[in-house]
Parts: sequence; structure tokens; C-alpha cells
Amino acid sequence: GKTDVSFLNDFIDAEFVITNGSSVPKETIDYLKNASNKKDIIVLTDPDYPGMSIRTTLDKEIPHLKHAYIRKEVSIKKNKVGVAESTKDEVLNALNNIATNKSNDLGHLTNIDMFNLKLTGYENSKELREYVSNYFHLGFTNSKTLLKRLNQMNISYENINRCLNGKR
Repeated sequence: GKTDVSFLNDFIDAEFVITNGSSVPKETIDYLKNASNKKDIIVLTDPDYPGMSIRTTLDKEIPHLKHAYIRKEVSIKKNKVGVAESTKDEVLNALNNIATNKSNDLGHLTNIDMFNLKLTGYENSKELREYVSNYFHLGFTNSKTLLKRLNQMNISYENINRCLNGKR
């Protein structure tokens, strides 16, 4: 939104495109599709469900998007969650850890791997998923979304296990 762009303009020199909520207009999608043929598009949305919905919509329509994820726990002010509520350091950290959706060379993690890593099906699975998401800069996720993003980033079972061993 406008407050996000105002915040980002203070320290980032880039073109910003406002999606106007989770129902992204066709004109915006068409503009971004065309722009993606000439330059990289980095998606930076609020770390909440509507932000995830915007990412999903754009991913379906535009190939080769790059994603920057800010952490929800450091992006809250006055009971509002968002990019404008985050910090400059958090945004820059997210931009230094860009995730790219690649259609080839995907990882091969399965739901069984998620269970074996205790990322699903256990009492503390949600906490572990949040830890892994933050560690790999994958943003706000549920189990299904985490599995998808881990595979898109080609993050191996071994790397996830090493990450979790640091937590345990």
C-alpha cells in the first residue's frame, strides 16, 4: 500500500507497484508480466494471510518472480502487521536473502520428510516450521506452503536437519 511505499522510498531506490489488496487487478498483473521480461520483479508483501494470497496470485500469473520475506514478529506496530510496520534492517535483510521460484531443479522433499523432521504432526511442529521459515527467509508459512517453498529453493533434507539441530 501507500504507507509501505512511503516507508520503502526512504531507503530503497526502486520502482514500487501497489497491488491494492489481495485481489490483484488484471491491469497490475499484465504490467508486472510485461515488466518481468525486462527486469527482475521482487515481491515484498505484508507477512500475513493477505500478503501470502497476493504472492500466490502473482506466482500463478508471472514466471520467475523473486521473493523477499520479512518476519512477522518484527513487523508489528500498534496491532497492525505490515511492511511499513517493519524496520529498515529487516527489509534490507529480506532483500539480501531473495528466494527465487525456479521451475527446474526443484527439491524432492515429501510430506513424509516433513513428518520425519517433526515439521508436521507433532505438538511443536508449528514452532519448528516458524524457525525453519525464518532461518531460510521463506516468510509466513503453514506446513504445505513451507514444503513448497523448501522445494522451490532446493533446500535439502540435510540442510533442514542441520538448521533444526541448531534449535534443539
